[in-house]
Amino acid sequence: MADTSVTGTMGPAVAGGGEVQKRSSYRWWILFMIAMMALITFMDRTNISIAAPRMSKEFGLSKTQMGFVFSAFAWAYALGQLPGGWITDKLGPRKILTIVVLFWSMMTMATAHAWGFVSLVVIRFIFGLGEAASWPAGTQAMQFWYPKSERGVVNGVTHSCGQFATSVVPLVGVAIMNAFGWRAIFHIFGAAGIIWSLGWWLMYRERPEDHKRVNAAEATYIREGLPATAGAKKKDIPWKLILTCPTTYILGFAWSAYTYTAYFFWYWMPTYLLEARHMNLKTMGWVASMPLLAGSIGVVVGGILTDQLYRRTKNLKWSRRGVCIAAMLGSATFAIPAGTLSGAVPVVVCLILCNFFISLCSGPTWAVSMDISGGYAGSVSAIMNMIAQLSGSLSAIVFGVLVQGGHWVLPFYLTSGVAIGAALLWLFFINPERTVLERG
Repeated sequence: MADTSVTGTMGPAVAGGGEVQKRSSYRWWILFMIAMMALITFMDRTNISIAAPRMSKEFGLSKTQMGFVFSAFAWAYALGQLPGGWITDKLGPRKILTIVVLFWSMMTMATAHAWGFVSLVVIRFIFGLGEAASWPAGTQAMQFWYPKSERGVVNGVTHSCGQFATSVVPLVGVAIMNAFGWRAIFHIFGAAGIIWSLGWWLMYRERPEDHKRVNAAEATYIREGLPATAGAKKKDIPWKLILTCPTTYILGFAWSAYTYTAYFFWYWMPTYLLEARHMNLKTMGWVASMPLLAGSIGVVVGGILTDQLYRRTKNLKWSRRGVCIAAMLGSATFAIPAGTLSGAVPVVVCLILCNFFISLCSGPTWAVSMDISGGYAGSVSAIMNMIAQLSGSLSAIVFGVLVQGGHWVLPFYLTSGVAIGAALLWLFFINPERTVLERG
């Protein structure tokens, strides 16, 4: 049972004696928990990149086979998006996140007990199914707990923690692997999710006004401008409107530029630095962290920029579009020299800038999925992310096939072209000012 000290029907946010009630700030604790979920999500999905060189040697796996291992997660993750979004809209983020984080944490630990190519693919596929509902559920939770004017920042902070996790993984993963072997990485990382699940169940409620630490002033502030359906149990999801909305699909293709690029940084960059740039393992751990840390900064900056633009201009369309177009063009500019320059320092600088720019689009993109959802952010964001994750899985395989053939540079040209295509989609087709429900 949820703790309730404020009723679902809120009166004026005033304290006794007619004074205006000071707003509580419990929503920022919810943001902390969602951000920690993002951190655990990305630590668990990318830790395999550090184990990959030794894992490949132990199991005798080729680059193409490792590409399929990386992609197995993405296939399942993509296929599970729509069911994950649907069940989140039905049951709510509290139950769903508690269950799925527990499940995927156990699958993270199971990776340590793989014995070859087939077992790795199967475990990673099941693991991907477990993680599939994480972002639809997290997005729904943010829609319930934050007004439109804070969505860019909260999405930026949340996704930044995910990016920050990827920057920590090379350092922590290499240290664990050198001390205890590659299997220990999965045991240690998996334990964090089990602890988080208990905390989420205790701290979160679907409706802010149902939590004893949220006063009427904060609940009223959160509810301003939210759809009437936010936080309420839904009997019927308007699938016809959602599935026939072109913006949802176009947004997914635009977001694909991010996942296509990100899958290189998450999975192939350690191998690229070790084999194409001939770094040793210790140096690789530090160098691989730099672009990923830059990405985590870029996510926050993008979220802040889109919210600041919206507050100043009240133009939702261009406050989202402008940041994302700049992100795509900046990433496209630095992707090619990251693969073609000869010196280690300029290559690393270009990798840093490439990931920083592509990450600027994260907060605005997920904010748009909330803006257009009409209260069904779980389902809308699931479709968007499903399309994008399929693109990411393609990236992992393409890179593996090309580098096995000795083509280390061509993948960077492809990445640049994908980003330019996404910039055009943002420029001409994506409008966050019209929801999927307004098309009926």
